Amino acid sequence: MSTEDIAATAARIVVEEGLEYGQAKRRAVKQLGLGSRAPLPDNDQVESAVFEYLSIFCADTQPAELRALRELAAVWMERLSEFRPHLTGAVWRGTATRLNDIHLQLYCDDSKSAEITLLNKGVDYDVGSVPGPRGSEVDRLSLTIPCPALGEPIGLHLTILDADDLRGALKPDARGRTDRGDLQALTRLLAEPATPDAATNSF
Repeated sequence: MSTEDIAATAARIVVEEGLEYGQAKRRAVKQLGLGSRAPLPDNDQVESAVFEYLSIFCADTQPAELRALRELAAVWMERLSEFRPHLTGAVWRGTATRLNDIHLQLYCDDSKSAEITLLNKGVDYDVGSVPGPRGSEVDRLSLTIPCPALGEPIGLHLTILDADDLRGALKPDARGRTDRGDLQALTRLLAEPATPDAATNSF
């Protein structure tokens, strides 16, 4: 059993269940009856398999769902513009469906300022934590927001980062892609036709 087989199974799980790559890879290994020492595909390999799965099985629905999520993300990025929001995750990379949440990173001079803004707007949220770029835990604010285009609520997660972390956040990978983008970059993506094809997603 090759890493390509694991990637293909993980991709199906990612699309059909909305799981993150790490969890999907572990689930794929179990479904394929492999041992815990089986070599795992890297995230780029899984992402390529996700794009392929989307193009084969979801070409009639995924582009519209992705656009709806990106447009909703843009609305909230405008609302939170003072915190230099950047979109990340599946909605940014182009693999999202209606099962995916929206992930924004906020770069704040004061870590509590975003919470104060939400409170002042009467927005309910939960506070959790995720690993930050410096190795320590950072706050993540999670809320549920309506998505009229999809006719259902969507999860929105706001990761609170230090303003200085923005400097190294936009370095491209070996393929010239970035893991996040600001509102201007998202607006450019929205101006392009949305297709579940990795070749068209050059960030």
